[in-house]
Amino acid sequence: MDRIFNFVPLTEHFGTAGQPTPEQFALIARHGYTTVINLAMPDHPRALTNEGELVTREGMTYLHLPVPFDAPQPSHVRRFCRLLQALRADDPQQRIFIHCIMNYRVSAFMTHYLRLVEDYDAEAARSPLFGQWQPNATWQALLAWDRDDMGL
Repeated sequence: MDRIFNFVPLTEHFGTAGQPTPEQFALIARHGYTTVINLAMPDHPRALTNEGELVTREGMTYLHLPVPFDAPQPSHVRRFCRLLQALRADDPQQRIFIHCIMNYRVSAFMTHYLRLVEDYDAEAARSPLFGQWQPNATWQALLAWDRDDMGL
């Protein structure tokens, strides 16, 4: 899994990363992930146009929630958190692989999910990827949103 760009085994149930290569979806499946969630925009140069096909061919579920990197909205985070809640309610033991292009969007969204939905403390909810990514003003604002801002 270390070959996947910016892969972080965030919890025992959630792995996050940047964009996997087509060949890496088989590796993701072999590591027990059953669902892949993609937050990247479909028109990004590194996006895979046939990602859904690649994922489902490996027996995993594919979900795409495109979030524009320059304009994330509270509704994006709310939808993401509700989706993860529903998936975890359906099967609390399933492993979910979540990615975007760099693992920046995902790291920010997972911070909110782990903190506000799963009640992690702020430090435990924060991805180690923040050690290399310095969020710009847009993403700093997103990280400051609270439960009311996102409608959670």
